[in-house]
Amino acid sequence: MNRVAQHPFQAFLAALAAVGILSVMDAVMKALVLAIGIYAVSIWRSTANLVLTGALYLPRRRPWPARPILKIHIARGVIVTVMAGLFFWGIGRVPLAQAIALTFIAPLISLLLAATFLHERIGSRSIAGSVMAFAGVLVIVLGQARADLGTDALLGSAAIIGSALCYAINIVLMRHQSLAAEPLEINFFQSLTVLVLWLAITPFLGFPDWPENGWATWVGVAAVMSTAGGLLFSWAYARAEASYLAVTEYSGFLWAAALGWIIFSEAVSLYTAAGAALIVGGCFVAARSKVAAPGEVEVVT
Repeated sequence: MNRVAQHPFQAFLAALAAVGILSVMDAVMKALVLAIGIYAVSIWRSTANLVLTGALYLPRRRPWPARPILKIHIARGVIVTVMAGLFFWGIGRVPLAQAIALTFIAPLISLLLAATFLHERIGSRSIAGSVMAFAGVLVIVLGQARADLGTDALLGSAAIIGSALCYAINIVLMRHQSLAAEPLEINFFQSLTVLVLWLAITPFLGFPDWPENGWATWVGVAAVMSTAGGLLFSWAYARAEASYLAVTEYSGFLWAAALGWIIFSEAVSLYTAAGAALIVGGCFVAARSKVAAPGEVEVVT
């Protein structure tokens, strides 16, 4: 029986930090996808992730996870593989800010999933924050709809929406998984599962060439940021409910708008600015929804 002390506000800050780190990683991954392709970058980043997480986890010589926990690790690894593949393929075809805006359906879906499968109570401020933030997303999408981005961007948007549906499931699994295992274990088995799945298709597509022109270094940078963000998320979701932390995902749009403009010269419109203001307001409202003294959650392992 694990007893995990609950610290909602600290967890909210950790989740915000994780979103920031992973948003920068998304920009790096978009550059990598454009330079060496989704298949190559997925194989090499997964390899680097496993090397890094293995170096952190294996020296601890912890017992092998019990079968129920191992099943959760594998299930989430499968979801993450599909989610990441669709998302990174999509951001190669869609402006970064628009891509992140499309993913914001995930926290709203996760609220319903958390209530259904984790029996979490959805607080009124969490609902209000999500509605306010989603209104910001609608404003952004309205602005993006005025631009003619072509068929390729439409396919990219469809892939990102599919990724968002996977991410909604991932958010709920992350809460359950984080209560049952420590962050280093979670990240190691996720990295292992993801790499095994990508290697399973190499007999059909061939093994990708080693990245040239300095891109290998950026693959390593993406792996470090992926691991850091994953560890922060695991720590956060063990200490606060998924329905409460899900709204932190909306802050990723601010990062995407800034990075898309600075790195990829993707303009930020007045619609984007108005939507961003609503998103920030939604995060602020949700952050104030849990101020009670920390408790503990028991998990059977």
